[in-house]
Amino acid sequence: MSQNTQTVQYQVKPIQQVTREPWWVKWLLITLGLGWFAALLLLPLATVFIQALKPGLLFFWHAISEPDALKAMALTGIVALLSVPVNVIFGLAAAWAIARFRFPGRQLLITIIDLPFSVSPVIAGLMFVLLFGSRGWFGPWLNEHDIKIIFSTTGIVLATTFITLPFVVRELLPQMEARGPEEEEAAMVLGASGLQMFWRVTLPNIRWGLMYGVLLSTARAVGEFGAVSVVSGHIRGLTNTMPLHIEILYNEYQTGAAFAIASLLALFGIFTLLGETLLSRLRGNPGKSH
Repeated sequence: MSQNTQTVQYQVKPIQQVTREPWWVKWLLITLGLGWFAALLLLPLATVFIQALKPGLLFFWHAISEPDALKAMALTGIVALLSVPVNVIFGLAAAWAIARFRFPGRQLLITIIDLPFSVSPVIAGLMFVLLFGSRGWFGPWLNEHDIKIIFSTTGIVLATTFITLPFVVRELLPQMEARGPEEEEAAMVLGASGLQMFWRVTLPNIRWGLMYGVLLSTARAVGEFGAVSVVSGHIRGLTNTMPLHIEILYNEYQTGAAFAIASLLALFGIFTLLGETLLSRLRGNPGKSH
């Protein structure tokens, strides 16, 4: 029984020809992506700056230097300076506990940390009103001791802290879980104290994630509107942050002044994006940061 052996020759195409899409597909996707990006981000952002500068530089300067505007900027900065450090301390403690220990309720703690992501900021503000308002759970005791939380800076800081709570934890937790406790255990074996281990081992390993979380928390604290709107009372010159001041100006048909203040927030957002890009590059090339 004879068997015929046939040699079959296959024409192998270059890898580039197999994996490369047609040129029109590439340019179509690029055009759609850039068009969508321009329509939803660049165009509204450009509109804000155009409307802010349209009345003239003198009007722009008058709008941002008006006493109520300056007080709104100062209050926004105070709220960010108070809420972000609290979130950094809590974020470090929570990320450390979740990454290094296994305990009952660990998954519940992770879920609670993510709660501000799933709850509307307006609902978050109402929660604080129900707790600390004059008719809230702690309202009578607070009134008896002449302590005011709602419609004050304290309430704004509490609401902002709640809204920005997850950012630092969510940036630190993946890094700490990925690295594991080996380096920290080695430092302890070599005689380092807990504080020395944190400053010389833990903090250098998580510094980029910590800075990224601080940047995101600051950006959200500066631009927060919903929760702050509920607990602030909209008292001009006292409890109005920059977003609330913009809303009041726009409702009073002072659109030029509203866009002038809004342009400052937009400018802050641009610098935040630049900071995120810089941190991302530093995280990707840690050797260049020294």
